[in-house]
Amino acid sequence: MFILRAFLGMAFLTLFLIHQIAAAQEAAAIASGSSATQEKVAEDSTQPSPRPQRSSERNAEILSRLPELAVGTKFPSYDSIDCGTEDSADATECLSGLAWSRAEFQIHLEEGNTAEKYDRLVRFPSPRPLGNAVGDLVAMEWHLARDDQGNPVKAPAMVVVHESGSGMTVGRMVARGLRSHGMHTFMLQMPNYGVRRQSNDRDVAAFLPSLKQAIADVRRARDAVAVLPFVDQATIGVQGTSLGGFVTASVAGLDSGYQRCFILLAGGNLHDVIFQGQKDAAKVRERLEKAGIEKEVILEHARQIEPLRLAHRVRPDITWLFSGQFDDVVPPACSHAFAKAAKLPSDHHIEMPVDHYSGVVLLPKILKDIAIAMGLE
Repeated sequence: MFILRAFLGMAFLTLFLIHQIAAAQEAAAIASGSSATQEKVAEDSTQPSPRPQRSSERNAEILSRLPELAVGTKFPSYDSIDCGTEDSADATECLSGLAWSRAEFQIHLEEGNTAEKYDRLVRFPSPRPLGNAVGDLVAMEWHLARDDQGNPVKAPAMVVVHESGSGMTVGRMVARGLRSHGMHTFMLQMPNYGVRRQSNDRDVAAFLPSLKQAIADVRRARDAVAVLPFVDQATIGVQGTSLGGFVTASVAGLDSGYQRCFILLAGGNLHDVIFQGQKDAAKVRERLEKAGIEKEVILEHARQIEPLRLAHRVRPDITWLFSGQFDDVVPPACSHAFAKAAKLPSDHHIEMPVDHYSGVVLLPKILKDIAIAMGLE
């Protein structure tokens, strides 16, 4: 196991270095050009040549000419959530705590972010507000699907739910990667992340209750995405990693709003992750303990959003679970419990020879598998 982890870590480091070297070479070529090109320019003219337009600049220019994607544009939508009826009293109780009354709501577009490489920030109100103006306005980073010339195209869409890290690094990596496979991607910033964060000091006591809001936000996101231009509403998927994977697993049990669901490095029995998981899970546990939050309170909050309570409602034919055989943050037993409760076919539970972090090495293969399931390859 140690040798395998070391190999995977070295592989990731190698891939990272190759990417960094290639990026540096590309940047150098764009900034200064080759010496041969410079000599040719000197021979042809004494006037400096215009700098080649970067693809990001070209894409931004194209975007500025499309009135339907202009900053400030608004789109009306309506909740389609339909939890139906439920024989299980426990599931009925869980649904009553997560669902909300359907209503009209409005989406509007804000400026994108060139540093994070997303084109527009999509905003809409949370269906389960917690009474704070900053956090109750949902934000999604929209990476537009484009053709070879940079023009937006009609394509399927994916709502991406990030991990627990404050930088949302993996979530953004997934969003960019899936966009390269030809789909619109919307990385949803969960409560108290990104622009929804009120201050640098996070309220530890609000961590678990905010996940209930996140579940509602992710479900409403489907109806927000469906009315946006260039989105093929016939195929809208949701993908979540780690903490975002638990949120996605619960969303999959609410109803059949999404046409595809992809859960990465997550599962069921959230309380076991909090009390037994290592590394990131252990940090959350320590923060909760330092805040004086008793175990019984943690268990009750975790129970309110527990994916296993709704797993029997998940559609196994449109749901995929990717788990790590050596995961010590989300124990494999948690993933197996969800796969069993959701009755996932064997080819819909992909067990990878990785832990919670080395799984990034297999991310290109995972994203390709997701693209295939979305009908894009």
